[in-house]
Amino acid sequence: MDDAPVLTRRELLKRVTLVGTAVAIPVRLVTIGRTSADAATVQGVNAAPEAFETLTTVEGETLQAIVARLIPTDGNGPGATEARAAQYVDRALGGALAASREAYRVGLAALNAYTQASRKAAFAQLSAADQDAVLLELETGAAAGFAGSGIFFNLLLAHTIQGTFGDPYYGGNANFVGWDLIGYPGVRLAVAPGDQRLDARPAPTHQSAYDLAMFSKKKPARARLAADGHDHAG
Repeated sequence: MDDAPVLTRRELLKRVTLVGTAVAIPVRLVTIGRTSADAATVQGVNAAPEAFETLTTVEGETLQAIVARLIPTDGNGPGATEARAAQYVDRALGGALAASREAYRVGLAALNAYTQASRKAAFAQLSAADQDAVLLELETGAAAGFAGSGIFFNLLLAHTIQGTFGDPYYGGNANFVGWDLIGYPGVRLAVAPGDQRLDARPAPTHQSAYDLAMFSKKKPARARLAADGHDHAG
């Protein structure tokens, strides 16, 4: 770990959006350098407690703790918690991500069984440092007795990224905190020449694609997800 390359959180998030995949990004790079002091300096929107619709209470608490460590809140701004990434996953598991519901049921139970055996507590009850260590063990396949932990980790990370940076219409990226974090200005139908400069910083529109007349909002987001039958990342 001492010799591992260190990326700032913002650099890592830019890499996520440029590459468009979660699979090749080690969790140790996400969490290095993040402290509780960093989190305390964040000026963002606090996600209010919200009942889970698809996950059980224990599953929801576990997922909420996981996303909070995968894309943590720190001095750069809000993270997956404020973006309501866990709520996005919960709703989508009842629709477009329904095929992953069993994987979450088995995986979250296996995760808590692993932390109970190795650290005498459920994942959500562990310290931030222990949670980071457990996620690294999942990612690298070092979690004894947790078969397929790396696959489950990649599923969690991919869905957390969707819930943090996808179009808010689908239930995540609340208050556009994900887009603001990476400097994405939002949907625009016209781009001025000045906005195409590499150093341009266009003002955010804070507009979902579904705020435009060309997209239908006749069905609620969850109904559209279920009808479409596949993942939406943005």
